[in-house]
Amino acid sequence: MAELEHSHHPKAIAARLDAPHRVSYLRDYVYGGIDGAVTTFAIVAGVAGAELSVGIVLILGLANLLGDGFSMAAGNFSGTRSEVEEQARLRVIEQRHIRHAPEGEREEVRQIFAQKGFEGDALEAAVATITADEERWIAFMLNEEYGIGHATRSPWRAAWATFAAFLLCGAAPLLPYLLGWLGLFTLDEHSLFALAAIVTGLVFVAIGSAQSFFSEKAWWRLGLETLLIGGSAALIAYGVGWALRGLAA
Repeated sequence: MAELEHSHHPKAIAARLDAPHRVSYLRDYVYGGIDGAVTTFAIVAGVAGAELSVGIVLILGLANLLGDGFSMAAGNFSGTRSEVEEQARLRVIEQRHIRHAPEGEREEVRQIFAQKGFEGDALEAAVATITADEERWIAFMLNEEYGIGHATRSPWRAAWATFAAFLLCGAAPLLPYLLGWLGLFTLDEHSLFALAAIVTGLVFVAIGSAQSFFSEKAWWRLGLETLLIGGSAALIAYGVGWALRGLAA
């Protein structure tokens, strides 16, 4: 018998349904991590293609790491807050409609259940049960009419998740250059770039593979997809840097 993700014992079901709805910030971590690694390595690749110094790599890389990371977090904060405010606006609208046009709202509930296959006494009983409590009625309409779930994302947590992942993964391409600048090992610029490419590639694979815990896709497939996305961006940046390398002379 296949091992299931959770128990279906009545007590386990009751406990699971009574627990607060979980909010996932996975997309914020993945979004920030991929963008941090891609944009920072794109800068490294562009500078390497232009054959500029290690100092330029570190200056531009760190500027991107902090500036773009903050910009990403701020943008995600504003976007998530807009979603929360939109949900609040729709809640107010539904509450007003329920209070001023209850029969029209009941008809909406009736048609929603009818589309699900309810009919006759079962249909009317379902409508009566939902509309007997205003909060339950509003939640039902938000979910069925607008596709809004019960969980609300925090703009602050979404922003911090993006920023933290951006800094962590975006620092990977700069690490070989930073260690070389500190004198912990001696490598020429071509070797430093090759090492940065390897480290960044591993980060791409790690980000993609980690998504397999929340997906039915194989870890290697997700890792390869992420590696191809990041590698393509880096190849474009390297090509632009190489083509325009004479401008920095």
